[in-house]
Amino acid sequence: MPPHKGGAAERILTASVLAEVVRAMALAYEPDCGVATSDLHRDTAWQRPPIGTFTGWITYLSRQRGTVPPLPAPVRIEPVEDKGTLIILTPERFTASSPEHVALAARVQELLDRAGLLRPLQQPVPK
Repeated sequence: MPPHKGGAAERILTASVLAEVVRAMALAYEPDCGVATSDLHRDTAWQRPPIGTFTGWITYLSRQRGTVPPLPAPVRIEPVEDKGTLIILTPERFTASSPEHVALAARVQELLDRAGLLRPLQQPVPK
């Protein structure tokens, strides 16, 4: 978990750094999806949704989920080699206290859900 306050937080909690962290994790682990966002955003905007069904400041979706549709500005869509797509909601620090950020996240959530890209991760069946 990254730091929440101080100089380290200021250096790490940026769109460019978190995007590279999520990109590296996607390349190393090849997950179905991944999200970097605040606990507050996850808990208040989506009421603790199942993993794979919500968007955050930085969202990764594997190509097996499908093709990411065009998304509204200032959202950036970046390929992660041949593995999937990185979606960066805003270049500035995303905050759950910003109505504009929360509205943008909800709009992107709606578009991705409508495209069939957001579905819960399948839990492994115990042996």
